Amino acid sequence: MDLESLGSHTKSLVTNIPVDQEHPTYKHYKETLPSFPNQAVYIYSFKENRMVYAQGWEEILGYSDDEITMLTIVTITTPRFLKFSAELNDKAMMFLANQTENLEEYSFTLELEKVHKNGTIVPLFSRVGIHKADNGQIEEIIGYSEVIKTLKLGDVMQYAAYGPKVNEFEAALNQELFQHYAISRKEREALILAAKGYAFKEIAEELGVSQSAIEKRIIPLYRRFNVKSLPHLIGFAYQNNIL
Repeated sequence: MDLESLGSHTKSLVTNIPVDQEHPTYKHYKETLPSFPNQAVYIYSFKENRMVYAQGWEEILGYSDDEITMLTIVTITTPRFLKFSAELNDKAMMFLANQTENLEEYSFTLELEKVHKNGTIVPLFSRVGIHKADNGQIEEIIGYSEVIKTLKLGDVMQYAAYGPKVNEFEAALNQELFQHYAISRKEREALILAAKGYAFKEIAEELGVSQSAIEKRIIPLYRRFNVKSLPHLIGFAYQNNIL
């Protein structure tokens, strides 16, 4: 496990303690949470500093449900995605720690690779959200990971933020993650229309935002991906499975 690649905030939050399948909390979630093929779920408690529920991990990553831990899930990310995903988790949790209302409506998604227990690489689409909060404090997070066998991952990490203050949430992530080859849902949304030949003004009208908002989504991508023009950016996006 590469603990050095984890953000300080993440390292302070996660533990290597698996679920207790005899605990009433585990049994409650076992009875109430649905399960689906090729999908695994966990619930991690910050109050108890351990995993309180895990299901489906042996099927997708080879770890039994009473073996998988939060620390394992974080650190079995492949090297090219590890630092980015750790920082995304870190910055997302730091943003959410400063929110006090409607916490259970926040979540974020990302595409990444995990290392199966047998050493093979598994492409996953993962979603992490606030499962339980009380008096403005996060008590539990819930994470879903789904195997997407047709997912083609380039060198650019794709992620998205959701929630009541989604613009602030995504802006915070964009600012902190700018050093990485990464693109947000809103940036990709604008880039898709640019690739179809839409002018910035037309993209703005289509998405119901100002032209300056579209410029702020697309133009910074030139420097981030070291391209010189919009056609170059679109070509780069196709090469890296963004489009």
